[in-house]
Formats: sequence, C-alpha cells, structure tokens
Amino acid sequence: MQRKLYANIIVDISQEKLDRTFSYLVPDSMQKLIHIGDVVAIPFGKGNRLTKGYVVELTGITQYEESKMKSIQEILVGTEQTTGEDRLITLAAWMRDTYGSTMIQALKTVIPIKKKVKPKEKKTLVLLLSKDETEEKLKFYEKKSQRARYRLLKALREEKEIPYDLATGKLNITSATVRGMEEQGILKVEAVQVYRNPLHQREQEDYTIRLNPEQQRITDAIWQEEQCRVSLVFGVTGSGKTEVYMELIARTIEKGRQAIVLIPEISLTYQTVMRFYRRFGDRISIIHSRLSAGEKYDQFQRAKNGDIDIMIGPRSALFTPFSRLGLIIIDEEHESSYKSETTPRYHAREVAIERAELEDAKVVLGSATPSLEAYYRAKKGEYALYTLDKRARSSSLPDVDVVDMREELKNGNRSVISAKLREEIQLKLDAGEQIMLFLNRRGYAGFLSCRACGHVLMCPHCDVSLSVHNYGRMICHYCGYEEKRPEVCPKCGSSFISTFGIGTQQVELVVKKMFPQSEVLRMDMDTTRAKDGHEKILSAFQNQEADILIGTQMIVKGHDFPNVTLVGILAADLSLHADDYKAGERTFQLLTQAAGRAGRGEKKGNVVIQTYDPDHYCITSAAKQDYLEFYGEEMSYRMLAGYPPAVYMMSLHGTGKDEQHLQMAMEYLVKMIQRMPENQKVRIFGPVQESIGKIQDEYRKVIYLKAEQLSVLTGIKNKLEKYMELNEGYRTVMVQFDLND
Repeated sequence: MQRKLYANIIVDISQEKLDRTFSYLVPDSMQKLIHIGDVVAIPFGKGNRLTKGYVVELTGITQYEESKMKSIQEILVGTEQTTGEDRLITLAAWMRDTYGSTMIQALKTVIPIKKKVKPKEKKTLVLLLSKDETEEKLKFYEKKSQRARYRLLKALREEKEIPYDLATGKLNITSATVRGMEEQGILKVEAVQVYRNPLHQREQEDYTIRLNPEQQRITDAIWQEEQCRVSLVFGVTGSGKTEVYMELIARTIEKGRQAIVLIPEISLTYQTVMRFYRRFGDRISIIHSRLSAGEKYDQFQRAKNGDIDIMIGPRSALFTPFSRLGLIIIDEEHESSYKSETTPRYHAREVAIERAELEDAKVVLGSATPSLEAYYRAKKGEYALYTLDKRARSSSLPDVDVVDMREELKNGNRSVISAKLREEIQLKLDAGEQIMLFLNRRGYAGFLSCRACGHVLMCPHCDVSLSVHNYGRMICHYCGYEEKRPEVCPKCGSSFISTFGIGTQQVELVVKKMFPQSEVLRMDMDTTRAKDGHEKILSAFQNQEADILIGTQMIVKGHDFPNVTLVGILAADLSLHADDYKAGERTFQLLTQAAGRAGRGEKKGNVVIQTYDPDHYCITSAAKQDYLEFYGEEMSYRMLAGYPPAVYMMSLHGTGKDEQHLQMAMEYLVKMIQRMPENQKVRIFGPVQESIGKIQDEYRKVIYLKAEQLSVLTGIKNKLEKYMELNEGYRTVMVQFDLND
C-alpha cells in the first residue's frame, strides 16, 4: 500500500504571508512527480476556486483529519501557465537544496521586499463648479469668514486644478478642509501612483562610443555563443569591460529582453550607474541597501510592470522579477561580497547560472583578477574564456615599486609612510595630480608578525596563520592546533612582534602633518554612513576638490579617476596572513585592483606597495600585474592542501548558548557522517572553534568536509538536515551549511 504524502503550500507570496501555509493531500499519481518549489493548482476557500500555490514542504505527517483535506489538482511547473515569478520560486527550491535552508528562508531571499510599502501618490485638486457657482461660493465663504476655504477656492478659480502638496503647503490648507469641500461637491481629489526614483531624474546625455577591435571581437563571440551560456571576460584594469557589457545589454534590449548587472559594493553605484544612465536613460534602475523601503519596493514594481529593462545593484538585484530576462552580468566576479553570510549562504555567481538556465539567458562574468573557481572552470572548458590584455585608451599599466618596510625600520623610519612613498606624493602634489592611499585592513589584527624580519606565525598543518586569542594562546581555526604566544620573534629574536593596529584616521593625521598644504578626503565606514556618503566623497574627488583620498578596500573597486597618477598601498601583506585559505587570493586581487587605479588617463601612473614580505609570490605577481603567474602558484598550493577549487568543501557552522552541548551536538554530526556510505568519499576536519569563538553569548564551532564531487556533500547535507529535524537535541543548536566557504 502506497504511503500518504502531504504538501504544505503557500498561496500568497507577499512577504507578510510567506509563513502562512496550507496542507493538501498529494494524489498517488503525483507522488513521484512533485517536488519542493513546484507551482501547483489547488482548490482554495469556500468556493474551491482553483488557485496557484507553491509547495514549500513535503511530509508524511499531517495534523489535520485526512477526510477533510483537499487534494492538489495539477502540477503547473513547465507548463505555459507559469510566469517569471514562478521561475523565481523554482530558483528558491534549487537554493534550498544546494545551500541548505528551509524553503521559507529561500523564498524570503528570492522575494527580497521586506514588506509592501504604501505606494507613493501624486494628488491633484480639481474644481467641479461652474464660473458662476464659484463666484457665489466665494462670496459665501467671505461672509462666513471661512478663510481657508476661501483661499483654496480662489486659487482653484485661477488654475482650475492645483497640486495637493501646494494646497497643504504654501496655501496652508488642512486635509480636513479639503475633505469637507470634496464632500460638498466643490472639488475632487485625483490621485495617480508615481514611483520613487533613486536616480533623481538626471538629464540623459548623448552617449556614443566605438568599440575597439578586441572589444568588438569579444562582444560578437559572446552574443553568438550558444553551447556555453557562461562567459568569463578576463581583462586587465582599464581594458574596457564595461563597454563590452553595455553593447551586450543594448543587443539584449533590442531583442525585447531584460538585463541584470551585479556590482560588488554600494560605492560602485555612482560612477557605474552614471555610465549606464548616459546610454540607456530611464530604462535603468538601481537597488542597494541604502535605498529606503519605499524606493526598493518601487524599483521591483517597475521591473515587474516592465517599466525598466536594466537593474543594477549588488547580489540582491539578482532576484529582480523580470519576466523576459536575457542577460546577467557579474562585474568584479571575484568579490567576496557576492557570497551571502546569512542562510541560505548562496554565491551570486552560482545562483545567476542557475537562474539563467531557467530563463534561457546568458551569464557574463568579468574581472581583472578572476576568482580561482571561475578561472579553473574556464580552463576546464566549462565557461567560455575571453581575454582583454590591453587598456582601452592605449594608456600603459603603471610602474610599480615594492618597498621593504623591514629596511625602513632598520633605517629608523617608524612611520606608516615610507621614504619612497613620501617622495612620490610630493612629486605628484607639485604636478597638480591626485593620489590614492589604500590601507589594507582586511584580516589585520588576527595574526602575529615581526616588523624586523617579516616572519608570521603559521599553523604547521594547514598553511594558514595562527590567530591570536586574548588569553595568551594562538590557535588554528581549521584543525585546532594551539601554541603559546611568544614574547619575541622565534626566527630573529626581535621584540618588534605584534598585531598590526593602524586605521584610516591615523593615516589621515600622518598625511596632513606631512603635507599641510594638501586637501585630504577619507573614505571608510565612518565617513560614508549617510545615505549618499559614498557618492559625495567620490564626486568631490572626481571634481578634484581634494588632492589625496585615503581609504580601505572600498576605494579600489572599479573607480575611474583620470587625474590619479599615484596609488600608495600601505601594509600590503596584512590580508596575506589572515587565517583563511583564500588569504593569498584576496591579497593578490586587492593589490592588483588598487594598482589598477593609477594612470587611467593620459598621464603615466605609479604605484608604491609597502610590505614586510616583498618576496611572497602574491606581492611579486601583483607588482607585475601577472594573474597567470599568481594562478599557477596558488593552484599548486590548493591542490596540495586540498582546498577549492581543487576539491569541493562544505562548512557546518554550529552556534549555541551551552558550549558543552554544542560540542556534543557537533561531534554527533561527525559520528553520523562516519556511518554514511559517503564516508569513504569525504574527509572530515573538526569540530573546531570558529575564528571568533563566541558572539553575543553564542558559542561557535565548525566542521569542514572535503570531497571530489559536489553531489557527495549535498547528499550528506540532506541526510544531516533530516537527522537534526528528528533529534530533539538540536532544538537549542543552530547549524548552517556553507559551500566552498
């Protein structure tokens, strides 16, 4: 006898009702066909009208009496009745299966509006009286000293209709007065819905540009590509990747389809959007976290209604409800901000590829420093690879000097600015040119390094730095190795061994003291808290209102300042020794991107890289802007140590208030995996403490799983999810799955 199967179904996918599900019986004939995420036709309400619903859970248990339950009528996925919104639901189901979450969590990610915001309306007051009736009414109001009504009617006599805002503002009329006159049939209020526009209706300029032969060749090849929907454009900084994107978008729109352009940081929106706006005008929109709830709601409504063709923004823009999506572009695809830090912990690149499959669309990835995952797949032939190896404006790559800060210390210079960098800054200031100083703060305080010899204390087993803990111990967060924090450098005996702790404000003070005549701008989290903070600082620097711009990684991402001829990179190797297997890759990318800001105009650029580890392959490759040299070295380490993309890795992040209970819960997961058939194909590490072992009274542990095949890890994940669901011990422990973290 076939077992009974029940489906929990969402009927209304507005955000407020996402958690409200209804249970339906799955007919025997559908049991092998139905999946989580399917769109189904169900009888709903007292009249049993057929309504579309979305399957969020399939279970063999129900709390309702079966005889009173209604049955699913039809599975609609793959039929002509499905819409663009339905395909997003299917995408949410794929995300749930791949990254580990509930269907509700995946749906809330794919339907990103927090709540329905009251639409913005433009109201107009329209006079309904004839000329004679108006004069008669004016006399009546004047006689009765009804001054507000008199004022409003007099204004309407002149104009016939006036904006509601003008009446309540300049004429000082209350809404009660308007309502009273409306009830008397003297006027009517006409309301038209208007959309909030975060672009502030800037004037569109003429935009004409001819692609150079390389750009034209790549654009044509991507457009004609049929076999491989994913293309990687690997182009040096300043090679004109954006022009390729825009030409592909123009062709997509000509075909009656729509495009999504993902950018990694809010700070990119100003310059990037203006370039697109000059070409495409009001057919584009933007979305990012600093928009108001009303602005966000309106942008998605405009996309849903077909009022725009292009959406630009960070990873959340990927879920724009376009019904005719034809192209997804991911600029600076190597950026870590494309990875979500909340459940489901998806990567925008992988989700974009899956959405493109559902929509029959193309995906174009672009970067001067591609992620190892993307380049590895391109080399294997999974992606089509296109290379732009020259700058678009015929400007040459900048000259790079690497300064050994150990020598600076020996020569008595303890300043954050080396003698070479100080000399170069003065030369550029004298020439009326601009300077960017980039402070590499990523992963800065976690490790111990010697300023005398450059030695960093590393884990002997994992090739990552040991993290300093405040109780005098140093720990590896991949395998749990521990040792005591030394007082002097174990390599050279120097007492100059410590964590690094300089910030942008200190750099700003040093620079202002060294160059008192210069105008200095600082761009960091403190100076960009306001809604348009990034835009104001970048505009001021673009307009040459300042000589020097100081900042963290947000200043080196894709900005194009023609008068910047010097980039100084302070503490280049800080991110090199973070306790993360991707530390070398991220350092190379940051340094190459930072160096690429110099000399993008007609003048030659210079870069000064300050480091305590000048011979490290990440530093030397970045100085030469040589990605292929870096890729060869880094991939050999990844293959040797068994890290992605050489293998697949899944992290199980556990949190709980009781440390002993959490440790036991994580150990039971390891034992469970060891009992599975997949155990032969997976390597298990941990559980170990996370790099930050406790946050807001929640203890944190992690288990790492490595396997040659992705299906092995997802199979383990699915079994563990079911195990934790049935086991009461996991009610007080939260476990998140993270793929290739």
